[in-house]
Amino acid sequence: MEILYASLLGFFLLLVIYLFYNHKPSGHANLPPGKTGFPVIGETHEFLYAGWKGHSEKFIFDRIAKYSSNVFKTSLFGSPSVVFCGVNGHRFLFSNENKLVRVWFPRSINKIFRQSTETFSTEEAINARKHIRTLIKPEGLQSHIGLMDTFAHCHFVNYWENKDIVLVFPLVKHYTFLLACRLLMSIEDPNLVAILENTVKFVLKGAFSVPIDLPGTPLNHAMKASSFIQKELLAIIKQRRIELAKGMKSPTQDILSHMLSTSDDNGTFMDEVDVANKMFGLLIGSHENIASVCTSIVKYLAELREIYQEVYQEQLEIAKSKAPGELLNWDDIQKMKYSWNVACEVMRLTPPSQFAFREALTDFTYNGFSIPKGWKLYWTPQSTHSNHELFPEPHKFDPSRFEGSGPPPYAYVPFGGGPRMCPGKEFARLEILVFMHHLVKRFRWEKQIPDEKIVYIPIASPEKGLPIRLFPHKA
Repeated sequence: MEILYASLLGFFLLLVIYLFYNHKPSGHANLPPGKTGFPVIGETHEFLYAGWKGHSEKFIFDRIAKYSSNVFKTSLFGSPSVVFCGVNGHRFLFSNENKLVRVWFPRSINKIFRQSTETFSTEEAINARKHIRTLIKPEGLQSHIGLMDTFAHCHFVNYWENKDIVLVFPLVKHYTFLLACRLLMSIEDPNLVAILENTVKFVLKGAFSVPIDLPGTPLNHAMKASSFIQKELLAIIKQRRIELAKGMKSPTQDILSHMLSTSDDNGTFMDEVDVANKMFGLLIGSHENIASVCTSIVKYLAELREIYQEVYQEQLEIAKSKAPGELLNWDDIQKMKYSWNVACEVMRLTPPSQFAFREALTDFTYNGFSIPKGWKLYWTPQSTHSNHELFPEPHKFDPSRFEGSGPPPYAYVPFGGGPRMCPGKEFARLEILVFMHHLVKRFRWEKQIPDEKIVYIPIASPEKGLPIRLFPHKA
């Protein structure tokens, strides 16, 4: 505990020194209600501390109640910020992308993903995003279901079967990273995968660290790790381009080949550095968040036996319909309706990410309040996911919320919304459902720490990694 307090003190002292001259108080009148906290530091500590303690929504709802407003000002990560809450806040931000607002990242992320984030709002980046959406839309992903099924089978045989107790979160992160490497770039060399996986850990640790690049700091380690991964990806890309030119690899075998072989509307192909940037972002985004969701599913199914039983029955019927050795296919995925409703309810209660930022491109007015150009705009899924008006008894686990037409527009937003809705939503759905299928058809399980908390550092994760005791189904 003393080390934690000393680290926090160091965090704030360094942040003050680094950001002091960048802090510019606003002279605008009629700003939203709220306070910006300590100079420069703002309310970052309260914001992060709530997530560390497993109550990330407390920061938001305490201020909504205090100011009687769904929009309020604060200061986060060294910048004056406005928090937009509720359906109307989500609708406004999502529908004004690249008009009144644009995506923004804290300084630490900009330093780590410098080449990827510097041009996030340019026409080139917008075209690249459209390109990625095309590559991972549902019809393109159907051919990967068999591979996901095979990978899941091998993962459970190697890491879960014949084990009494397993630590879920690290295991699932390893699984999703292996699968991401294979699906994105056909990387199968275990040594290369291990090197990349260990290096990515440093990137994630530094993503929301003190924005100071000094030897030994998490940011410094993350920047070095980022540079190493970019070089490795460039080498893979150069080799793949040669193999494609010689006909040794198929343009449709994975997302990397698609990206290198497909031009935009103007007939222009992405250059190798840009492809490396995009693959780096996909590699990070396609494993950590999915691992968080899968781990939370394990947690809730352990706590809710009746929910587990319904998921088990649905998956068992699908398993019984398959011939020996027959892989899952698209029709099987479409039959997993209740399982997906369960996964959606898990993401409502425990969204993998607790926040996202935008930046005001110009002065504008929202709900009668002035929002200055350059201010950072923050939104969080929990401002709607935990709202009792949108989701009656919001803390109750109820998969039926997603039957029929489901929640109101902009109320359920684990994947964001508007032009920047996560392009990997369908990829995530397939991977999560295949994981659930293999998990429940093999085991039931019990948590070893009954009251283990879910914390955000920065992704939702169990405080102790979620140890569980496995009970294999009898043949």
